[in-house]
Amino acid sequence: MKKFHQPGVKPYLITKSLNPENQETPIQFINNNIVDGNLFYRRNHFSYPHFTSSFYFLPIHGFVHTPRTFSLQEIYSLPSRTIKVVLECSGDKRDFFEPKAFGEQWEKGAISQGIWKGVSLRTLLQYTGVIDAAKELVFEGYDYGERPDSDQMVNFSRSLPIEKALEPDTIIAYEYNNQPIPFKHGFPLRLIVPGWYAMASVKWIKSITVIDKEFKGPYQTVDYVYYPNKEDDSGKFPVTTINVNSTIQYPLNRQLLTTGLYHIKGIAWTGKGSIDKVEISLDDGHTWETCQLTSTSEKYSWVSWNYQWEVLKKGEYTIKSKATDSHANVQPSKPFWNRKGYGYNAVDHIKVKVE
Repeated sequence: MKKFHQPGVKPYLITKSLNPENQETPIQFINNNIVDGNLFYRRNHFSYPHFTSSFYFLPIHGFVHTPRTFSLQEIYSLPSRTIKVVLECSGDKRDFFEPKAFGEQWEKGAISQGIWKGVSLRTLLQYTGVIDAAKELVFEGYDYGERPDSDQMVNFSRSLPIEKALEPDTIIAYEYNNQPIPFKHGFPLRLIVPGWYAMASVKWIKSITVIDKEFKGPYQTVDYVYYPNKEDDSGKFPVTTINVNSTIQYPLNRQLLTTGLYHIKGIAWTGKGSIDKVEISLDDGHTWETCQLTSTSEKYSWVSWNYQWEVLKKGEYTIKSKATDSHANVQPSKPFWNRKGYGYNAVDHIKVKVE
């Protein structure tokens, strides 16, 4: 069986920008279902925040019966919840849209996965209570800066509808892979919203405010919104649940190969349910065969898949992968184009040449 990478050589993050820092996971070289913190993709709107975590407190106020401020020690002492979650930037694969969409030109690596531990948000809310009129919870991060479309300084803030906030697996996390969350990924506390694109999982939580109306912050109503039309805002709707998707990890696009037996490898994931099936095409989508799922298909996490390909004939090949989830969602042949380039999930494809 021929390999597509050289053992013993370590991968690095793929830099997209440095200020703010945006770097991709080298997803083609991730060989297990847990991504080390140093290879977890980095997505920022602003420079990293400055605060002293030893004096860190989390206030919850607004439409609650009893406003309360929690210390880290109090949060650590509460019953914990541990979940394996894939976090995918909603702009993942933006570079592949046609026509092109403006924004960070992510390729396939704005996605990572690991094990998060924290306390269910609903557990914290049991201490404050929630007034019946409450509709949303607003999460404000410590990261702030100036938006390109405004001369005002703003914090990164997002809201969740009360129903999503109260789901048991919506957690305030303090550990990643059995270690404190790395600072660049939200230490000391990060919201984790399984099944939704990662803009919802606010880092460096500064405060939680319960409100009785829709939150109108720019990262809720301007960004992270699907705009189907290029010229106007008609038909817009919010970015929420992760679309069913797959990525071919090996071989690499435009790789030169020789004849022989190859181990084609990849991952597949979805925001609702789990992955039921991954198919592969070796002839540009004319015929499809079922891949072997090599890891357990779990809620919130990706599944690894592979296919043994014996190639005897020289020439150029277009390899495609297509995932189906337990809700019968299937990757489309073409993505849903939108002006800001969110939610790309078209059938993945690469080209290789056998010499």
